[in-house]
Amino acid sequence: MNRNLILHRRIKWLTWFFIAGLVVSGATAIPLAEETRLLARVLGADHGSIGWLKWLVQIRDALAQTQSSHPFLFYGTDWLAFGHFVIAIVFIGALRNPVRNRWLFDFGLIACVLVIPFALAFGGMRGIPIWW
Repeated sequence: MNRNLILHRRIKWLTWFFIAGLVVSGATAIPLAEETRLLARVLGADHGSIGWLKWLVQIRDALAQTQSSHPFLFYGTDWLAFGHFVIAIVFIGALRNPVRNRWLFDFGLIACVLVIPFALAFGGMRGIPIWW
């Protein structure tokens, strides 16, 4: 098989994988309280003594309290989800013409790398354990 064709198929497959990842991560930003409640129940976090299970219970309870007293704060995570969806749509341009739209891959890689220092800086400011 032609090497360019193989490379083109691989680029398309990886781009679809990246788009799907953006859509899934965006979709999971919307029902945070429900997801955390379900995860804690499935893992038996209320009965766990491991540090991260205690942390999960703390997060679940904080989200439930916030949802009942200040539900408008979740509007921010709705916009986070929207941002993920929009970025996923932008990558459709890379599917159409990956060579001409190479800058989208550079953008995606830079964004992925910047997540780490951003999370470390703001996670530390918010008191989130580094392992979380």
